[in-house]
Amino acid sequence: MKNNKMKTIALVAHDECKQDLVEWANYNKKTLKEFKLVGTSGTAKMIHNITGLVIDSLGHGPDGGDVFIAHGVLTDQIHRVIFFIDVKTPQGHEHDIQTLIRNCVLKNVPLALNRETANYVITSKLMNGE
Repeated sequence: MKNNKMKTIALVAHDECKQDLVEWANYNKKTLKEFKLVGTSGTAKMIHNITGLVIDSLGHGPDGGDVFIAHGVLTDQIHRVIFFIDVKTPQGHEHDIQTLIRNCVLKNVPLALNRETANYVITSKLMNGE
């Protein structure tokens, strides 16, 4: 079995979904502690404040944070992405979000866009696989 500490999970959420992601992260805190965590600044701050999890901030999403995460995926530095998206509100940086999604597909990186898929991603027996 691989050492989970070598894997990095990005945690991202649009404003209307941040509370849901924070609740999910708090519920899964024991599992998430085993991984390096990164996120966009607002999401990272909220998760840390509620859960105490150590999570590195990669910048505000609309100001390039999503692009930094996409770059991390492309350069094999980010191995899983949990991104709770708000499908009801148009995002001014939609092209950045699409770049992140495309990079996950290109690099075969698991991408969860909602709570149920996120549950599958972190509970899969394949979580530690290459």
